[in-house]
Amino acid sequence: MHKLLDAYAATPGAHDVEVLLSPPGHQAPMLRDGRADVAILHRPFDDLSGFDVVDLSVEEQVVVLPGGHPESTRASMTVAEAASIPDLPLPRWPHLDGSYPEGPGPELRDLTQVLQLVQLGRAAVVLPESARADLRDGLAVVPLADAAQVTTVIAWPPHSTSAAVAGLVRSASEL
Repeated sequence: MHKLLDAYAATPGAHDVEVLLSPPGHQAPMLRDGRADVAILHRPFDDLSGFDVVDLSVEEQVVVLPGGHPESTRASMTVAEAASIPDLPLPRWPHLDGSYPEGPGPELRDLTQVLQLVQLGRAAVVLPESARADLRDGLAVVPLADAAQVTTVIAWPPHSTSAAVAGLVRSASEL
């Protein structure tokens, strides 16, 4: 995101970009109801129907575990194995109405909370492989052998005529 914002800011006529943060799964509704003009979404998790999109990257998924946990030394594991580590439940993210799905994992709203719990040995989390670059000490990453690839896209409403949106999308495409 930082590279995209810097690249766009360097283009002639660039507008200020307000960044809105939200829990996973909440970006597409913000785009649909007009709270956002453009969004970074992830296939297969987000509903991209009705949007114009440009693919930005495709990557594998990994499970992030506390460093030193017995499972952290594995070369890989399956999604089912990652979801069934008895002492490391996966987090539950809020639905659009603020409620949480049933399950044993902690109810969380942001990645910082999740990573703190993982580091404390209270949870694990499945993330795109690129998250590895931002992880702090005390965390381990194990590839998921059977997880779907994640495609990061930039999306916008097809009816948009905004020069700012077009410029931001163009900058994203060039990266």
